[in-house]
Amino acid sequence: MQYKNIIRILGLLVALLSVTMLPPALVSLIYRDGGGVPFLLGFLWCLFTGFLAWYPNRNQKTDLRAREGFLIVVLFWLVLASFSAIPLILLEQPSLSITDAFFESFSGLTTTGATILTHIEGLPHAVLWYRQQLQWLGGWESLF
Repeated sequence: MQYKNIIRILGLLVALLSVTMLPPALVSLIYRDGGGVPFLLGFLWCLFTGFLAWYPNRNQKTDLRAREGFLIVVLFWLVLASFSAIPLILLEQPSLSITDAFFESFSGLTTTGATILTHIEGLPHAVLWYRQQLQWLGGWESLF
């Protein structure tokens, strides 16, 4: 099993995921809803963690076998959904538990549309944007 190659790929994916946290921060800045800081912190955390996983393994470029491919797909869903929950965990409003944040993240990326949030209309615009962006990203993921 080529663990270093798998870690390299996952690190790159987490670093790429970090970019998806910038549009909600921009939306928060435009609407001045106060929800931008958790998205900026999530961006920095994902970028830093992804870089730490990718950089030491950047030269591990060998052909993957089916076994590694299956593992990458499983870890892709678990790791990216977990990292996309970071801004939801850090939000002050709505205040979500870790379990609720993971649920929102997983349901967004799997495009189930399930939610534990109530009074969605009253949420900050950045959170609304992020929820819809996760749905959109989940739709693109299912194409591949």
